[in-house]
Amino acid sequence: MLNEQDNYSYRKEIYVFDQTKPVKAIIRNYQEKDFEDLIRVQHECFPPPFPPELLWNKEQLHNHITLFPEGALCIEIDGIIVGSMTGLLVEFNAKEPNHTWEEITDKGYIRNHDPRGNTVYVVDISVTPGNRKLGLGKWLMNSMYEVVVQLGVERLLGGGRMPGYHTYSEKMTAEQYVEKVVKGDLKDPIITFLLRCGRMPLQLVNNYLEDEDSKNYGMLMEWKNPFMPNI
Repeated sequence: MLNEQDNYSYRKEIYVFDQTKPVKAIIRNYQEKDFEDLIRVQHECFPPPFPPELLWNKEQLHNHITLFPEGALCIEIDGIIVGSMTGLLVEFNAKEPNHTWEEITDKGYIRNHDPRGNTVYVVDISVTPGNRKLGLGKWLMNSMYEVVVQLGVERLLGGGRMPGYHTYSEKMTAEQYVEKVVKGDLKDPIITFLLRCGRMPLQLVNNYLEDEDSKNYGMLMEWKNPFMPNI
């Protein structure tokens, strides 16, 4: 039963598995009471030298739950938040796909959220390192797909980091690296994960995000709403 002060537009209970052991988890909209936990999750997921200015602050989180609460999801186990995913609505033109993370997400503040947009854009997805073996990231992604369907928009879209690329950047171009990851010749921690979640490669973008491991590249990857097959 929900408390009277709770107001979720999205909430579901699931079982995830720690090897063969079922573990109950809850995916729901995050709220103001969760801000400290969400910031903790960010610090656990992105320790130094990750730029601290890219981690959530309370003003950003307040905008998330105010401007687009449907796109503010978290996952908890035993009452503790261990991951989150955030999106906003944008009007995306597939003929002009190039953009930066800062431009399209308003540096994570999402003040450019467009209620009439055709695309749920992923601002961030984070799962604490100790819980990644449970498959929580895929559950969060699937839950945001459900938001796409519920809202009746065309797609989910986001730029995936390529943290494995720095190991190969002197041997091949970013395009060649992505091609090998998609073929299964190489494995990238993020791109391979997104492929496993059903995301499809759309466009490689240079200078997408300041990220030394990815050499500042991002791979735009989409999931099209299957109930709108002609987009």
